[in-house]
Amino acid sequence: MRNLDITTLRSFVAVADLGGVTKAAGFLNLTQSAVSMQLKRLEEMMGIDFLDRSGRGIALTPAGEQLLGYARRMIALNDEIVRRLADEEYEGEISIGVPHDIIYPAIPAVLKQLRSAYPRIQVNMVSSNTSELIPQFQKGEFDLILTTEPTRGGEQLCSLPLTWMGAKGGATWRRRPLRIAGGRICSFRPRMLAALEEAGIEWENAVDTASDRTVEVTVAADMAVCVMIEGTEPPHLEIIDHGGALPEVGTQFINMYGAEPSKGEVINHFADLLRQGFGAFQHRNDPNIAQRRIG
Repeated sequence: MRNLDITTLRSFVAVADLGGVTKAAGFLNLTQSAVSMQLKRLEEMMGIDFLDRSGRGIALTPAGEQLLGYARRMIALNDEIVRRLADEEYEGEISIGVPHDIIYPAIPAVLKQLRSAYPRIQVNMVSSNTSELIPQFQKGEFDLILTTEPTRGGEQLCSLPLTWMGAKGGATWRRRPLRIAGGRICSFRPRMLAALEEAGIEWENAVDTASDRTVEVTVAADMAVCVMIEGTEPPHLEIIDHGGALPEVGTQFINMYGAEPSKGEVINHFADLLRQGFGAFQHRNDPNIAQRRIG
């Protein structure tokens, strides 16, 4: 029976995250030769190449990419066992920033998993807009933030389509001028207006607000429509089946900033949970992936 060594897996993950043996060795407080030897023994034991050394740098092979996910989970489980049985549970706090519109459905489940792994951790979460979270993060006010942006930034967790939302069974989307609701500093608003202008659809504001709740209430009352990331709609709203009567609004990227390995065990674990949570979110909302899975 071949047994994987946790220390070796830590070295493998560090090399993958930091992009090279030199940086990984410094991070792990080991010599470069020690890290290289661990990786060599891992590959020899498995009979598989996990690193592609043919280029100028080091890249993961397809097998290496697969191993990375398993390695993260094994390390996390190992550390959890040690903490629980040795009574070395982490005590401290972390601060995170999350845009209002992507708190559900992933964040509650991720926080529950984090609390299970670190029962004594205190999480300070701020819900705000991407335009406010990024400068606050740059000032050091958060350990980690998520953003919703029209382009890739930081580490991309997933990309999802923007879609038109309305009241359940509502008819406002059929009327012209189209009544819309959107927050004053919502990053979706300029794209929504540009799409309507390009399609030649007349529109008017139903509400002028900075509150996402006010937007939701207005739309739920069938007084307006709005644009949201598909899959994040609250239960009192639904995707409008407009049959092409409304224009496409594009795709939104959910990005993560601050998940560097040097941030420490808790942030690394939290970042992994977010990767898993939004990765699953991507799969549920991607019809091509769903079709392949069903087939």
